[in-house]
Amino acid sequence: MGDLMEKISGIEEEISNTPYNKATQHHIGKLKAKLAQLKEQLTKKKSGGGGGEGFGVRKEGDASIVLVGFPSSGKSTLLNRLTQAKSRIGSYEFTTLDAIPGVMEYNNARIQILDLPGIIEGSYRGRGRGREILSMVRTTDLVLILVDVAKTHQIGEIKKELYEAGLRLDTKKPNIRIKKVDRGGIKIISSVELKNLDEKLIKEILSTYGIHSAEIIFHQDATVDELIDVVLDNRAYIPSVIALNKIDTLGSEQLEMLLESFTGDFVPVSAKKGTNLGKLKKKIYGKLNLIRIYMKPQGEEADLKEPLIMKKGSRVRDVCREIHRDFERNFRYARVWGKSAKHPGQKKGLDHMLKDGDVISIIITK
Repeated sequence: MGDLMEKISGIEEEISNTPYNKATQHHIGKLKAKLAQLKEQLTKKKSGGGGGEGFGVRKEGDASIVLVGFPSSGKSTLLNRLTQAKSRIGSYEFTTLDAIPGVMEYNNARIQILDLPGIIEGSYRGRGRGREILSMVRTTDLVLILVDVAKTHQIGEIKKELYEAGLRLDTKKPNIRIKKVDRGGIKIISSVELKNLDEKLIKEILSTYGIHSAEIIFHQDATVDELIDVVLDNRAYIPSVIALNKIDTLGSEQLEMLLESFTGDFVPVSAKKGTNLGKLKKKIYGKLNLIRIYMKPQGEEADLKEPLIMKKGSRVRDVCREIHRDFERNFRYARVWGKSAKHPGQKKGLDHMLKDGDVISIIITK
């Protein structure tokens, strides 16, 4: 373990001390590939070959989010405010020693929130219960980052820990496809101009991971780090929301100056006093990309009180599967009322994409 850490530290130091330019980009690219490979080995050693055991909390509700922050950021208080959970509250560090679940209800959706033990520097390398914490984050639908308004520098530190653990916040997986073949070397196909990669560098990175024959197709420009992420194929791409807590500890002028200077997408809150929690709930719901679908049984009125909560981009097929597997197997057609239909009660098939507020009636073979 110590030898691995020494190698990782040595490569990190070499990368930071090497100026990036045309002459050094190949060398830095190879170093980054080797660094990512060593970190993967470290992860497997720390977790006994897996990705960490997590805390064994059963998922429930329409979506699941995790509350991430350094100790004493107010996570337990916020969880108790947003849900009916009873997370222990204390003014000292490491109050939460296990994952505490709660359920937030908003816009007919039931959203599970997990209050995890505080992240500390080096969590991704296994300090504290870092591996267990970060393994839970990887399986969630959204990350809620909470920091003390007086410690906004922690946002960058938290994001670094999450990045090093393989999480890619607020970004999509690069549109690059790698198809391994038995022979023929590396064949590169690109529909766009590659500004950060050339053929030699691509081959060197693939070779680091033992890939010597493959077809690699680029549908977008990519950096060295993005190509490495695609090769490893174990990154989690998750949206996030930032909450600045304890705004009640600042005077109005102090708060105004801070908010004017702060960049990024965030919600200022006071978990203790309940300030702006409605805005935070709305932001969370919006980032989860949930839609409400109302069911109308054939020959009956639509149920407008208890919608199905689905992911944006869901199709009629997904609604059938949500109700019962027999609905997809015996499906004849659907009638749709709402934004996705050209006229009320339009006849649609399984692949029709639904929109928020749609009413749907599914006709099956009996």
